[in-house]
Amino acid sequence: MKLIVLNQKVSRSHLKKRILVQYRGGREVQTGGPPQADRKDLNRVPNPAEKGGRTKDFFEMASSPRGVLAKASGFPAKTVTALMFVLVVATLALAVPVSTNLWAQEIEVVDRIVAVVNNEIITLYELNQSFAPYVSNIKALNYPPEKERQTLFQVRQDILDKLIESMLADQQVKRDRITVSQKEINRAIERIKEQRQFTDEQLRRGLASQGMTMEEYRQEIEEQIRRTKLVNREVKAKIVITKEDIKEYYESHREKYAGEKKYYLWNMFIKVSSNSGSSQRNKARNRMEALLSQLKQGRSFESLVDELKQSTSAIQGTDLGLYRLDELSEQLRQVVKKMKTGEFSTVLDANFGFQILYVQKIDESRDQPLAAVESEIEELLYTEFVDNKYQEWLEELRARSHIRIIN
Repeated sequence: MKLIVLNQKVSRSHLKKRILVQYRGGREVQTGGPPQADRKDLNRVPNPAEKGGRTKDFFEMASSPRGVLAKASGFPAKTVTALMFVLVVATLALAVPVSTNLWAQEIEVVDRIVAVVNNEIITLYELNQSFAPYVSNIKALNYPPEKERQTLFQVRQDILDKLIESMLADQQVKRDRITVSQKEINRAIERIKEQRQFTDEQLRRGLASQGMTMEEYRQEIEEQIRRTKLVNREVKAKIVITKEDIKEYYESHREKYAGEKKYYLWNMFIKVSSNSGSSQRNKARNRMEALLSQLKQGRSFESLVDELKQSTSAIQGTDLGLYRLDELSEQLRQVVKKMKTGEFSTVLDANFGFQILYVQKIDESRDQPLAAVESEIEELLYTEFVDNKYQEWLEELRARSHIRIIN
């Protein structure tokens, strides 16, 4: 059996199928290669290191760079050096005829198995395709070389885990015989077009810009619907949110549903350069103190701001709007929280100069009762429970599956 036929074009999907056939110990009719007498039994590769005719099992052989290509091509192991499940690429790519002196040609590893999930495989090509979009983003962060290497390694491992989980889910879909109709796919695509306000032509152009055809997109949507149905069956249908769950969440997050207080603020300020001397700063402060005296005498803050806007004074006034305390700086928070409606502050130091704050009004909303937020909490808990239960289900599925990661 030849893993790759070099005298014809081989598609990526066809290549993967042939790798999988080889992994499962299958046979195919050979159309070239060394003489029949030189070919080895594809399912039994003698181990010269041991006596008694013991043979290496599949994974022992997989760890031997030469053994893999020997098994894949039928050539003697000592004549080749390559990693497991290699694609033999000669100088003329896929156009070089297979011959008995293949080992004399240049050999390049462009695909191999990186993980076995039950009776299916994930290839290096598939992993790299999923990993590629993250590489440039990570490199753009300009991490030190060692941190960049560690980050790339960790993200690559995470992506491989996701590919394994997706394959496990797809396998369960097949076992459960979950089907998706063309009408369901059509409805899903129409919803997407409606949400994004795309015409059919715009969607097709968008897909083409990503190197995807409409048929490939439909297949992707079909897989998404299958997995959604699987989650509904294996996870969502088993989740029940009780009244006790909702009440417990409400009680433990009272601050989230407590009444909110907002302060409608105005200010008057004067800017002082950070390079200004003490005399200039004192002069600016004295001008603000003069305005503060007018306010203490009963002058309206709003009218004083309007007057300043009409003048050429260096002092300015602003209607700042509504703010929660947590939206203010620590310095202003400590001042404002003690103020009541209609009160103004003393002259405050600021990084830009000096200012006076004024609380025009305070808006307070009441606490939200449980009945008013019950549906919101139920939805939140449902999403949280689904995520947790789905991860638990995946872990159980992994535990009862045969998974081997091949570095």
